Amino acid sequence: MFDYGIGGQERKLDVSESIVDIPQNRTLLVGKLTADPAFQPEIVEGLKTLGEVFDHFQPEQEVEFTTEEGSTLTETLQFRSLGDFSKAGIVAQSDYLRQLNMTYEDFQKYVRQLKSNKILKTVLENPDAKAAYVAAIQAMIQELEDAKANQL
Repeated sequence: MFDYGIGGQERKLDVSESIVDIPQNRTLLVGKLTADPAFQPEIVEGLKTLGEVFDHFQPEQEVEFTTEEGSTLTETLQFRSLGDFSKAGIVAQSDYLRQLNMTYEDFQKYVRQLKSNKILKTVLENPDAKAAYVAAIQAMIQELEDAKANQL
């Protein structure tokens, strides 16, 4: 064992990386971040931060989306920081996902209105008032589509 003098204490050195375990309520997705295959492993020395790693390798991935009409849309997502892997980071890079996110937020606002607006609840409970309300919404949608067609 160790031979310590008066007041000596053993200090164990922690040589492990500072990577924490993934919590049980999380999912880890692993995949290639580039479409290009590596012909042989590349050893890169001197990269000390994640930013330097992202700057050197510049990972990007083509993603194919299926639209509501059934057609496919391909966009390239680039990863330049860990924030680019978050929902906000991915949505910010894609026009299609931004449109879907805006639609989702609009629907969420409408759901909040349905839950809190007593007048709207009353209208939707009455079949005649509900039909008139739906007809008014459809008329507004048609008016917006006509205005959009006239601008083009």
